Amino acid sequence: MWSLAWPLALLALPLPLILRHFLPEAKGLSEAGLRVPNVDSFSTLKDRSGREQLLNWRFWLATIAWLLLVLAAARPERIGEELDVPVAGRNLMLAVDLSGSMDQKDFELGGRRVDRLTATKAVASDFIERREGDRIGLILFGERAYLQVPLTLDRETVNILLMEAFIGLAGEKTAIGDAITLAVRRVHEQEKDEGDQVLVLLTDGANTAGEVQPIKAAELAQQVGLRIYTIGIGAEQLEVASLIGGRRRINPSADLDEDTLTEIAALTGGRYFRATDTASLQDIYKLVDELEPVEEPESGFRPVKSYYFYPLAAAVGLVILMSLVSLLQRLALRWSREVHVNGS
Repeated sequence: MWSLAWPLALLALPLPLILRHFLPEAKGLSEAGLRVPNVDSFSTLKDRSGREQLLNWRFWLATIAWLLLVLAAARPERIGEELDVPVAGRNLMLAVDLSGSMDQKDFELGGRRVDRLTATKAVASDFIERREGDRIGLILFGERAYLQVPLTLDRETVNILLMEAFIGLAGEKTAIGDAITLAVRRVHEQEKDEGDQVLVLLTDGANTAGEVQPIKAAELAQQVGLRIYTIGIGAEQLEVASLIGGRRRINPSADLDEDTLTEIAALTGGRYFRATDTASLQDIYKLVDELEPVEEPESGFRPVKSYYFYPLAAAVGLVILMSLVSLLQRLALRWSREVHVNGS
């Protein structure tokens, strides 16, 4: 769609006519002429109709140049199609427990029993895919905490490295406090105006390793504005074979420290969730999507490209052309006079 940025500039179109009507006429300058009879080269210059034709030619060129100048002043522009402008998302860190207890096969996926980490990978992978626009980082922790992926918009890389993680990679124990502290450190390194800071921490146990206690780490997270959502994973009942025959029920999540996870979330303005199966884990990540919604792109932006320089260049070109023609005519007239004087 074509438009004019400054359409009021078109009001200047009749300005030359207004000036010609109200301003007094300029006094004609008399120039001594040399009458040369029988000189064919001067006949067209002295012919009145020829002068009128020359005047009309200059008049129309000057008119076109003025129209182009006014058009350039109005700044013609082309407005493109409406585009969606992506907005800056939040910094979202995922902390996944790789301790030995994540090997417990108390979850189902696709009709078969799988370990907790396999179920976590499947559900978290879908969650990552939905977080378009967020900068996502990945922390893997066991006995120690490691930053596997720094904050990035490359969700595919985060997914790949999450899928490559395996139980025991970071040790057999659980360092929840160190994982939170590592996330706090990464948040502290970011600019304060880079969006909300969120950590989703998933574990199936209690803090049994590390240098920083979970509650102390949560207090540090609160100071830097890091909101933590904690997820306790593990079934509440599981049937296992008995040593004396038959089967018995056990609680495979007996070591899960729900009180600490709840306090961590409360201190930082987040929430604690309990995932006892794959379906509830999926619901939890969907609920996190609702609590921390993905920023929708802003619509209504249209790219604008200005084209004022085209009429401006054309007007300048016409003025230069008129000046050159006038100069050449004067030189030709002067040369003709000199030739006639020398010849006579």
